Amino acid sequence: MKSYLKLEEIFSTQNAIEGAMAVLHWDNAVMMPEGGADVRAEQLATLTTLSHDLLTSPQLTDYLQEAEQDTAVLTDWQKANLKEMRRLWTHAACVDSRLLADLSRATAKCEMVWRKARAANDFRGFAPYLEKVLAIVQKIAKVKADYLGCSPYDALLDNYDPGRQSAEIDVIFAKLSAFLPDFTTRVLERQHAAGAPLPLTGNFPVAQQKELGIRIMQKLGFDFQHGRLDVSHHPFCGGVPGDVRITTRYYEHDFLPSLLGVIHETGHALYEGHLPEEWRHQPVGKAQGMSIHESQSLIMEMQACRTPQFLSFLQPQIVEAFGVSGDAWQERNMVGSINRVKRSLIRVDADEVTYPAHVMLRYRLEKAMITDDLRIHDLPAAWNEGMQELVGVTPDSDKNGCMQDIHWPGGDFGYFPTYTLGAINAAQLFAAAKKAQPSLLDSLAQGDFSLLNAWLTEHVHSKGSLYGSANKLMIAATGKSLDVTDYIQHLQSRYLG
Repeated sequence: MKSYLKLEEIFSTQNAIEGAMAVLHWDNAVMMPEGGADVRAEQLATLTTLSHDLLTSPQLTDYLQEAEQDTAVLTDWQKANLKEMRRLWTHAACVDSRLLADLSRATAKCEMVWRKARAANDFRGFAPYLEKVLAIVQKIAKVKADYLGCSPYDALLDNYDPGRQSAEIDVIFAKLSAFLPDFTTRVLERQHAAGAPLPLTGNFPVAQQKELGIRIMQKLGFDFQHGRLDVSHHPFCGGVPGDVRITTRYYEHDFLPSLLGVIHETGHALYEGHLPEEWRHQPVGKAQGMSIHESQSLIMEMQACRTPQFLSFLQPQIVEAFGVSGDAWQERNMVGSINRVKRSLIRVDADEVTYPAHVMLRYRLEKAMITDDLRIHDLPAAWNEGMQELVGVTPDSDKNGCMQDIHWPGGDFGYFPTYTLGAINAAQLFAAAKKAQPSLLDSLAQGDFSLLNAWLTEHVHSKGSLYGSANKLMIAATGKSLDVTDYIQHLQSRYLG
């Protein structure tokens, strides 16, 4: 027990370092002047080294071995915490801290270059920086793969979705690939026969968009005493539990990307805010991987907030916020417009029918990059070819193609599949929540998320990483592991029902 308690002290310190890094990353994306990039890169590299050195110290290794010799004295939460400590140690122990510091510097620089290069549609100027990031990620993946006894890509995937392997993802994506093309065609044919909804056009001042976003965030349950909303080049949820930072971006000609993005990131924020407070500074108190994290954003954005019930609540909020009127702003037309399916270029703005194709493309490409089957200079052509094949459109520029996401500049190879896994989990969780709470949809019509939040807090948020894997958490919450059935039924009901 003494060794275990020593481990809690060390991991509490390591958690504080990681938390400081999270806030620095937020500042980098939101507040930091361009000239601060080099200084920030060194700060993050130093903190990365300190965190890594804590995890790999001989003292911590000894404490792990001693604590694992007799776990009978530990509670279930402490046992789960000890397993998470061992998992984090395993990922850290096989990688030299200098390599991690190099990655931190390279990604900090690459992200700053990406901002300018994307705006200028300058892939050639951006490519050398992405090549440097990829080279370091490949080294880390190879070292971890040898240590963990898996493929390099699976070693990266384990960072974002512990216990998940690409073989399982391949099976799930194969099922979606068999279902989605014909389904998408049928949906588009039905929409065409029904006629297009009137466009929601107009001028939507940023101040009014922000005010509406904040109002909806409050309805969803966001706590502004422990969080904030800002603007960045790419929407994200950052910070730490107790101080959650979310961002969006605004277009004055179209309010929906920002509003739906705010709802999406608020789902992430609610998960972070409702994680078990008593375990906040320990590994077991963290989110159970990114496929569960993404399920929490998508259960809000796609499952709850696109229902006819919630949209009946949202419609007058939009009308009031922007002072609009006319047939386009009637509830029926707005529902049709918000849930419109179309083949489009940008992942974050895609509808839920075509969205998996965007993810499957990125999954295919990043696996090929990790194995050197795809070189960076060939990425634009491979991207454009894949977009035409999977989505049915060809990008008009690299900024609307292979440069649109921040993940690869940030070194996040292995993250993308968790988006679609999250969508599947979200449908499964929402189906279970509706079954357990028969009046849930009626409450959404009143803008009341208390029933949904209570169920999610009990079955997902409060569990942290107690179960050790997303599938085990899903079994506990819904009675089954990851299963595409509820997701497919959801799509069929919403778009062809």
